[in-house]
Amino acid sequence: MTGSDRPSALDPALAARLKRGADGLVPAIAQQYDTGEVLMLGWMDDEALHRTLTTGRCTYWSRSRQEYWVKGDTSGHVQLVKSVALDCDADTILVKVDQVGAACHTGDRTCFDADVLPLGQ
Repeated sequence: MTGSDRPSALDPALAARLKRGADGLVPAIAQQYDTGEVLMLGWMDDEALHRTLTTGRCTYWSRSRQEYWVKGDTSGHVQLVKSVALDCDADTILVKVDQVGAACHTGDRTCFDADVLPLGQ
């Protein structure tokens, strides 16, 4: 099943605006709402976005497990949604959250602090 094959209760007008990849997914960036810290990137289809908007908790589509997952359900490191926005092309979602605990599955606060690449080389 691709993202576009899964049923969704997402508002059809919003669904019509989304530009999805061939797999029916849209990248979703999670950002700490008060500091601007970029926490992680996940993937959403229409239903994951609908669940995120209606529950106040980030729901993603796992490409490896082919199932929905709610951030923090197993780890306790929840993402409480403060706002959701589309970029100008409607092909990326920005979710501003209040991150409780680590955002990265490695246990780090963010997925982007462990492998900083050198500039100017």
